[in-house]
Amino acid sequence: MSDTVLIVLIGGGCAIGVGVLGLIALRALRGRSVRLKLFTVSMATVLAVVAGVLGTAQAMFLSQHDFGVVLVVCVAAGVVALAMAVPLARGVTADSRALRTALRNLGEEPAYSPIPSGTARHAAPSPPAAGLATAELDELSRELTTTAARLAESRERERALERSRRELVAWVSHDLRTPLAGLRAMAEALEDGVATDPLRYHTQIRMSVDRLAGMVDDLFEMSRIHAGALRLSLARVPLHDLVDEAVVGADPLARARGVLLSADVRTPLAVRVDPKELSRALTNLVANAIRHTPSDGSVHVEATERDGCAVLAVTDACGGIPDDDLDRVFEVAWRGTPARTPEPLAGAGLGLAIVRGIVEAHSGEVDVRNVVGGCRFEVRLPVPAV
Repeated sequence: MSDTVLIVLIGGGCAIGVGVLGLIALRALRGRSVRLKLFTVSMATVLAVVAGVLGTAQAMFLSQHDFGVVLVVCVAAGVVALAMAVPLARGVTADSRALRTALRNLGEEPAYSPIPSGTARHAAPSPPAAGLATAELDELSRELTTTAARLAESRERERALERSRRELVAWVSHDLRTPLAGLRAMAEALEDGVATDPLRYHTQIRMSVDRLAGMVDDLFEMSRIHAGALRLSLARVPLHDLVDEAVVGADPLARARGVLLSADVRTPLAVRVDPKELSRALTNLVANAIRHTPSDGSVHVEATERDGCAVLAVTDACGGIPDDDLDRVFEVAWRGTPARTPEPLAGAGLGLAIVRGIVEAHSGEVDVRNVVGGCRFEVRLPVPAV
């Protein structure tokens, strides 16, 4: 048997023996801390190397002096290796504890402050100074941070939705109570024969019923949008047809209010949309602009193409929207004023929320910004491939 084979057998046998003892120790430590297990693994590794070296040195018949030198070197190297294992185990344990805390607080209120990348012991999202965190723990920490941010956003959306629903219930209850009370009073007056002008009463009753019907229709449409039950029947429709329909439908309201309504279609583009739903959205925008524009003011409807999208814009002369309210324009039941004064053709404040729901169902976007003398609503729709 050659010397090399003999050295391999002796060194390997000694290392295997220590390794088996290390495995037994790990089994005995099942359920204990990660720090203790890491230290045990490090110690077993160091002792396996030392045992292999010493066993081989003993078999080589070295002098006592040379064997002592080998022994001192192995002990010194082993002590250094074990000393390095201590901060490693401590760092991994700290990272594990930080991740455990983050997981425990992930779904609690208030939302937990995301732990930095690498370890929770650092204030900035950077790896630990000593470089002890593993790549896996670092990646897991980043995932937890992202998940926490998404949960916080989800909770905020839920709060906003719940708040808008409560406001909607309160405001719709008020808006329904007012015309219903008027209807009851007028019906009783007609029934008792005390109405001095029955024709005027009938006209008022019809207007109140039309307003209630419009509110119910808006509520039904909003419920379909929120429930994801809005089914679109898509067809290619020229922008010119959508603008013409909206302008013709809103022209009586504009004339009654003394508002100049105009339109300008600058592109022959056609979009793939549901004609009924998108026409409703555009009509809501135009009617909203007319209601908020004073007499002798103007409302302009425009259709153009920009950045590969079809753009439908409605510009009014309302005087502008306060900056604090720009982000709330498309919220459910928002009217721009805390007063809930009934007015003809006014709904429950759902018109713009319905616009956003319909446009987003078409994979489009809608926004509003202030311009000189008023504000401008823009609907951007994707242009279908030819």
